[in-house]
Amino acid sequence: MRSTVIENVVGKLFLNAGCSVNESLRIARSLVDANLTGHDSHGIIRVTRYLDWLKQGVQIADQEIEILVDNGSLLLVDGSYGMGQTVGPQAVDLGIERAKQHGLSIVALRKAGHLGRIGEYAEMAAGSDLISIHLVNVASSQLVAPFGSKDRRMGTNPMAFGVPVPGENPIVHDFATSVVAEGKAMVALQGGAPLPPDSLVGPSGELTDDPAVLYEIREGNAPNAARGSGALRAMGDHKGSGLSVMCELLAGALTGTGTAGPGKIRFANGMLSIYLDPNQIDPSNEFAGGVTDYIEWFLSATPSSEGKSVRLPGQIEIERREARIRDGLDVPIEVWAGIKNAAKTAGIDVPS
Repeated sequence: MRSTVIENVVGKLFLNAGCSVNESLRIARSLVDANLTGHDSHGIIRVTRYLDWLKQGVQIADQEIEILVDNGSLLLVDGSYGMGQTVGPQAVDLGIERAKQHGLSIVALRKAGHLGRIGEYAEMAAGSDLISIHLVNVASSQLVAPFGSKDRRMGTNPMAFGVPVPGENPIVHDFATSVVAEGKAMVALQGGAPLPPDSLVGPSGELTDDPAVLYEIREGNAPNAARGSGALRAMGDHKGSGLSVMCELLAGALTGTGTAGPGKIRFANGMLSIYLDPNQIDPSNEFAGGVTDYIEWFLSATPSSEGKSVRLPGQIEIERREARIRDGLDVPIEVWAGIKNAAKTAGIDVPS
């Protein structure tokens, strides 16, 4: 299905849900772009969940960030539980502006709605010729078991890094600190791509790739990830588990958003972002040449398997976007059915 068709339907759904025209278009564009890059877990599979959250007041339409601390290059901003595709870009734009002024900025964003694909924010910064690092947590989200455990203690806690490359696409590394994002488990549960082996741990400590262990599944209700008997596993064993802890502490506790637990905390994303202007830290302009030289050398590495190629971080996302814009999106039947049902309820016409 053409991405423009999906974007049009999704935009109308959020407009009907009370979002402004600009916010509706922004959410639709961001979600569809996540699908185009291959991050289906942060794409249109989120539509019905976002609509439910708007209805329940978990996320709030058309919010503006509030600056709580402003020391020039260091800022704390509150998202007031606004839609992540609105307050996230606002915080990033502020970080870009201050990094251009000071050479460096740090922006702590607290109490944002679901921020979506974090690589999008690294791409925004790189588009302004800035290096950026983003750490994110999910307050109250207990989905991931620490290394060596079967109990949930963390969210999927993504991180993203972005580096501009003169005349080329930026290098963007965007990843969850769990083996897979929760959305990928939902995609698999709804007939999408299967999960990697041993990406979850069951209630008895057994390793599995069955996404059903992550959810409570009751007839007539949407699968509930908060009540599943199993957990996602941290990527990279103790290393990924440690990175996830740092996201809880720096993006959650430090920003004032809150952590995965203990205690009852309102769902929100926290994000700690660092922005660097290479033009100010590198007056001799050696950075650009160093980046280009290293990339060329990196890509000259001999592939370990016949017919394979060595790729830079983010390169596969670029290739997927080009292919999916050309060929259209393959949307799982269950995902499109959910969107069609929401559209029918709202009186919005949807292509078959």
